[in-house]
Amino acid sequence: MVRILSAFVVLGAVIGLVLVGIYGVYLLVIVLGGLGLYEFSGLSAKMGSRAPAWLLFPLGAFFAFSGTVLKQVDVTLVLALALVGGLGAFLFLPGQRQGLSRWAMGLAGALYIGMPFNFYLLLYTSKPNGLQWTLFTILAVVASDAAALLVGSRIGRHPFFASISPKKTVEGAIAGVVAAVIVMLIGVSAVMDHSPLHAIVLGLLVGISAEVGDLVESQMKRIADVKDSSHLIPGHGGVLDRIDSILFPPILVYFYVILFHIL
Repeated sequence: MVRILSAFVVLGAVIGLVLVGIYGVYLLVIVLGGLGLYEFSGLSAKMGSRAPAWLLFPLGAFFAFSGTVLKQVDVTLVLALALVGGLGAFLFLPGQRQGLSRWAMGLAGALYIGMPFNFYLLLYTSKPNGLQWTLFTILAVVASDAAALLVGSRIGRHPFFASISPKKTVEGAIAGVVAAVIVMLIGVSAVMDHSPLHAIVLGLLVGISAEVGDLVESQMKRIADVKDSSHLIPGHGGVLDRIDSILFPPILVYFYVILFHIL
């Protein structure tokens, strides 16, 4: 019951902020992104090299808004400063022997969490169907997660990446991809009136990338030897535990719709 109630509270807050408009979406990115970066910092410490906050948070914020609010700032310049300034700083900071690994962890965490939010914002601000593309991408991931859990727990028999996530099954993974395809057929083909072929391909991309994202975060927790990224959400664990599967899909969706001019 706690898990169900907290899920409804989080989902209601997300939908409410999205419907508020662009500033509600900006707030959502700041809150979810900030909490995700905070949890990644804790995971990185348990993985052996804590990401430096002075690098992780500014870079994560920049990557998240690099295509919209901060699009006038040159990405190459920021990366160059992160390279020279970041590595140079560890010549003087305590723990020089871990300098390179901590710098790499900070850059990796900023990309891992910040960049997906950038592509959600790019989708959301696109005309004329930005809101629809954003919502159906998220709904496809939610449907994929739910179908994978339901089918995997009921009829799943064959392990799927058991060394990373012992409870996942092949049957659940297939069900998750099928569910994503169904949602994309409804959204892309029926609602936005694009070719069913595009909808099927996008469903496959979303379903597969959602499961990859889930496995990537599970692998991090396995390395860190923790069950959850935090205990922030009652019955669910941390923010990263809830958003892991939605991080990769917007990147593939955005580049696909740009490539085929269906945005």
